[in-house]
Amino acid sequence: MTQTDTVLIVGAGPTGLTTACTLLQHGVDARVIDRRNGPASEPKALILWSGALEVLRRIDVADSLEKRSLPLSGASYWSGGRRTGGVRFGALADTAFPRPLCVPQSVTEGVLYDRLLKLGGNVEWNTELAAARVTGSTPSNVSVTLTVPGTGSPAPFSPRWLVGADGTHSTVRAAAGIAFEGSTYARDFLLGDGVFSGGLPEDEAQYHLTPEGVLVVVPLPGGGHRVFFDRDATGEVRPLSDEELQELLTARGPKGWKLESTWWRSTFRVHTKVAAKFREGSVLLAGDAAHCHSPAGGQGLNTGVQDGFNLGWKLAAVINGADPALLDSYEAERRPAALRALRNSDRQTRLWMLRQGPKRVLRDTLLKVATATGALDRRIVPELAQLDPGLESSPAVPGELPKPAARGGRGGRGPGLLSPGVRLPDTPWQPLHGTDAASLHEFLATGRHTLLVLQGAGGPGTASGPGGPGTAGADAGERTAAEAAELVARSTVRSQTDVLLLTDHRPRGGSDPSAPYARAVDIGRKLTELAEAGPLVVYVRPDGAVGAWSSHRDLSRLAAGVSVLGAAVESVA
Repeated sequence: MTQTDTVLIVGAGPTGLTTACTLLQHGVDARVIDRRNGPASEPKALILWSGALEVLRRIDVADSLEKRSLPLSGASYWSGGRRTGGVRFGALADTAFPRPLCVPQSVTEGVLYDRLLKLGGNVEWNTELAAARVTGSTPSNVSVTLTVPGTGSPAPFSPRWLVGADGTHSTVRAAAGIAFEGSTYARDFLLGDGVFSGGLPEDEAQYHLTPEGVLVVVPLPGGGHRVFFDRDATGEVRPLSDEELQELLTARGPKGWKLESTWWRSTFRVHTKVAAKFREGSVLLAGDAAHCHSPAGGQGLNTGVQDGFNLGWKLAAVINGADPALLDSYEAERRPAALRALRNSDRQTRLWMLRQGPKRVLRDTLLKVATATGALDRRIVPELAQLDPGLESSPAVPGELPKPAARGGRGGRGPGLLSPGVRLPDTPWQPLHGTDAASLHEFLATGRHTLLVLQGAGGPGTASGPGGPGTAGADAGERTAAEAAELVARSTVRSQTDVLLLTDHRPRGGSDPSAPYARAVDIGRKLTELAEAGPLVVYVRPDGAVGAWSSHRDLSRLAAGVSVLGAAVESVA
């Protein structure tokens, strides 16, 4: 990689490491620095939701994290010593991760760091961004000075791209002159991780909402629990002693709960802020540098991991030759997602803070009703899981390409499944050639670009083709898949792109082992039934969302409408 293409990532937390791993998987190296002396040892954030877990699967760390996690079965709310409501986890459909996992942040960082090393990357520890100068909003507008151990003097450096993943007090954000807008709760938040007796929950989070404040209890993998309290702000930042934690536990928790010992305690203030913009020329912000949240609902780390993946694959595509305008979609997609997550965590935090009077009674009543009707499960869990990308208005998903007709009599089901910006549903399949994946989501779990060719039993000549029913339609599917593979071979992301032909029947003559594309039979027929009028071609982004689609006759128009296909604009149809 040339000097002009260099990416400097400041911060090796979960966001920075996810960004770096994604870049490496897409063929782009990055320089990662962190002023710490190694990966985090403090557990900090605990919860990994479905959306973040799908991202972590794409960089091949989800299995390692699952082995070191505790799946949570649900969360319950208590008031006046009685259970007033609750949500059950595990009912989320269409994902390999139907429930959240409890994983200390130190474990997440360690697994990501190991993955970075395996990919050939590295982190320059004890290296600090001493100064950064950003001149205007044009490319190549960044110069930085690093404090590097052992050099004896600051080291100047001019990266082509500067990624700020350096936390809420981001030096990168300040250097770019980007405002951090929001507020700070007038509360201190206190927590302790340790061993407790008295029958604390083993697989669910509990929220005890008292007039004095909240008590949150979360079981930890490997044993022990985290207890979390709030109190009026005092300005004191020291962690509470075990005795002080026990006093709060006695005042707010069920009778008989006792703290035996702790291994980590912390006191902190909570901010609810978001950067005015996520990009200034060659400077891009991600994670806590771009947004910070209340810990309610465990949204911060999850949002940051998804920032890092979104930024990583787009930055890699641009460095590999895609239209630089693709990076404009980073803020357009991730800032609204951050605002949604911030609103969710803020809503929960304010729910905790209701102390006395009619509002408290109303809250408890609403929790009971929402639990009884299932409304809490239907609304809260999907919001926290962050599975819906909400990309329909993104500039990276063109909305004017030809749209195939929906299957007759299905009330427009097709556009709902294939609308640009929508996350593709999973479908089981039988792999025939070029893949061992047993479903669409398993195939997409590599985090690569995909051209998905859908071939149904219909199509021109299916009833009277010379080779029997469906032969002409099958031939059209094969030709389209071959043309898609030819298109990819000329694209800017050819080494990071797969082509897959998904059919609804097993071919009579078997699969051609030399075909330049993978092939599978759609057992569920969830997608191939949309291709009755002829093969459809769907560009699937690395995040599993539909980028664009077209009929097989408009393949060249699809190429022209998807910036990452870059050089493959000439007609191949």
